[in-house]
Amino acid sequence: MPPEFEWFANIRNPSTRRAYENAIRDFMQFTGIARSEEFRTVTRAHVIVWRDDLARRTIGDRTLEGSTVRHRLAALSSLFEYLCEKNAVTHNPVKGVKRPRAESGEGKTPALGDHQARDLLVAPGKDTAADEETIKEKRDRAILSTLLFHALRRGELCKLKVKDFRQARRGVPHIKVAGKGEKTRYLPLHPGTNELIHDYLEAAGHGGDENGALFRPIKNNRTGRLDKALTPDAVYRVVRGYSAQLGFEIGAHALRATAATNALDNQADIAKVQEWLGHANIATTRIYDHRKTRPEDSPTFKVDYR
Repeated sequence: MPPEFEWFANIRNPSTRRAYENAIRDFMQFTGIARSEEFRTVTRAHVIVWRDDLARRTIGDRTLEGSTVRHRLAALSSLFEYLCEKNAVTHNPVKGVKRPRAESGEGKTPALGDHQARDLLVAPGKDTAADEETIKEKRDRAILSTLLFHALRRGELCKLKVKDFRQARRGVPHIKVAGKGEKTRYLPLHPGTNELIHDYLEAAGHGGDENGALFRPIKNNRTGRLDKALTPDAVYRVVRGYSAQLGFEIGAHALRATAATNALDNQADIAKVQEWLGHANIATTRIYDHRKTRPEDSPTFKVDYR
């Protein structure tokens, strides 16, 4: 098997595979590469011209964002690093190619205010008596609580099995999360979330299926099967639907940003937040740290000439 195919086969995360495949396909089309061995002839000049072309491209009336260009260059660099390891090429032509600067040190995903988060947590079944809540309402409340108190990615939430929320460490309930790069982390389970998941499983009836998906569809018009996990798109629609009802339309990742920002604002240690989020680099975690931008924390208000 050519090393180019080996490299791609070793990418396990579906989202990463999709993004890297799109990037490499784009580079191949731009340079006219038709066979894997032609990657051996790529030079830094090819990469620079491709980078400049990406920077000029438009989608509708907008040019590609710098982050998109950086991600595509990162994908190509990853491929050539692997080729170097396999001695298929002598060097990585992406190295030394300047990449667009990050627009800022802050993330673009909006974080909710505390009152918005509180409203969202009770949005499912808000106008329904507790003993009359539907299975869907119980499930959706458990999903929103899991996202807002544990900062999971929607893909991580979809991978949860029933047994994953029944973990314990030192007598404290934990939730087992399968994160990026096949890394597993154990997070203390918030008591409110724990109660909501128990209520949902009791109503849904699959609490005994330890190896089965935790969060499942209520109906499936296509296959009729209800034992499969919710898809990331379905989780997105859950969050989008309830937030729209409350007057602020957001996606699921905004709840991860909300949890991270809230934890940092309440003086959580940033290194622990990094571990909690499953970030490989603490610089990614700092995107959610807005404390340095709060006027009340400015050195201006620390100066005292009394």
